[in-house]
Amino acid sequence: MQVYLPEDLYAEVKAENLPASELLQKAVRVELKRRRLAREGEEYLAELLAEVGTPDAAETAWAQDLARRLARRADRTAG
Repeated sequence: MQVYLPEDLYAEVKAENLPASELLQKAVRVELKRRRLAREGEEYLAELLAEVGTPDAAETAWAQDLARRLARRADRTAG
C-alpha cells in the first residue's frame, strides 16, 4: 500500500523529522478502534432499546436535565 500526502503536509513532516510511517500506522489504528467502538456502541444501544423500549418525551427530558446538572457539577469541581 502506498500513501500520498499533500505537498504541504509532506514538507511539514520532513521539516519536523517525523517518522511518517509510524505516525500513519498509529493514526490508522486509532481510526479503526474509533469505528469499532462506535459500532459496538450502536449495537449496545439497539440491544438496550429492544430490552427496555424507547424512552418517552418525559424520560428524555429528565435524562437531559440530569446530564446538564452533572456537567455543571463537574465544571465546578474541575474549575
